Amino acid sequence: MKPESMCLIFNPVSGQGDPEQDLALIKSILEPAIALDVQMTTPDISAATLAKKAVGLGATALIASGGDGTLSAVAEALIGKNIPLGIISRGTANGFANALGLPTAIAPACESILAGHTRIVDAAICNGLPMLLLAGIGFEAETVKHAGREAKNWLGVLAYVAAGIEQLGKMQQFDAEIETEDKIITVTAAALTIANAAPPTSILAQGVAGVIFDDGLLDLTIVATQSKTTAIAASFELLTSALSGEAVNHPDIGYLRAKSFKIKTNPPQRVVLDGEIIGHTPIEIKCIPDGLVIFVPQTEPKQLEEKLEGLPNLTITLKDNPHSNLT
Repeated sequence: MKPESMCLIFNPVSGQGDPEQDLALIKSILEPAIALDVQMTTPDISAATLAKKAVGLGATALIASGGDGTLSAVAEALIGKNIPLGIISRGTANGFANALGLPTAIAPACESILAGHTRIVDAAICNGLPMLLLAGIGFEAETVKHAGREAKNWLGVLAYVAAGIEQLGKMQQFDAEIETEDKIITVTAAALTIANAAPPTSILAQGVAGVIFDDGLLDLTIVATQSKTTAIAASFELLTSALSGEAVNHPDIGYLRAKSFKIKTNPPQRVVLDGEIIGHTPIEIKCIPDGLVIFVPQTEPKQLEEKLEGLPNLTITLKDNPHSNLT
């Protein structure tokens, strides 16, 4: 059942469209059916601030309209609460909507919210910040850093592709210590991606071939390529994995799944969280099972295994669980 009223948190600087036209379309669909309280973000008032205020005033449902960063900021106020979140994506990549199979056009997104069907999904916390999608260390973070706002306005999601191609020639490896609840891993890598949810276009998260967003676990993909040529080959393998639904089988790619990760790197690496640069390693990420209620269609989960052997300079130390399995 849909609530009788909703608070819409609208980011006018997201995406490439006309924000006034977008908002007018949203209101034309939603306002005849529900009481809509529109709150606009500004340079001084963040989506997180507006969401916390709305929850404090007793909001029974929120709608976030913007990019993945806006969605993540609004979700922070809702994690662990039984308050549903509607999503009207207007960003560059719209990764969260694509990962959950939500419509990315405004009109069908509004109609989906009005239908009132909800699903409980996982969320995560990374260094005290909300994470709906993924955290990227190394190559992915550098790609996001170099995909500037002007490029995204002109090229859309292709801005990330262009930045990624540019970064291939500058890719550098780093040493990483990865701690989970039952093991400690040291490895040399070029990119680490920890995902709660990820669309197929988030190639560096695809080692497990289909991140499950309601299983209480996070999915880590390790890319350990040493050159531009091997990076291209590994990226193609990850793309094939995403399209085929089969876990990747490449000597420079590993993956594992856990409830939480603590990651240190030498030297420190930039970290991108749900599309926004948040600083440098180290990071701590913990899954919040069933942490968020979302207006979203249902998908079927899949069970996945781990694959680590063969990565360069890899060591694994089991902690208090001697029966932990690696494949």
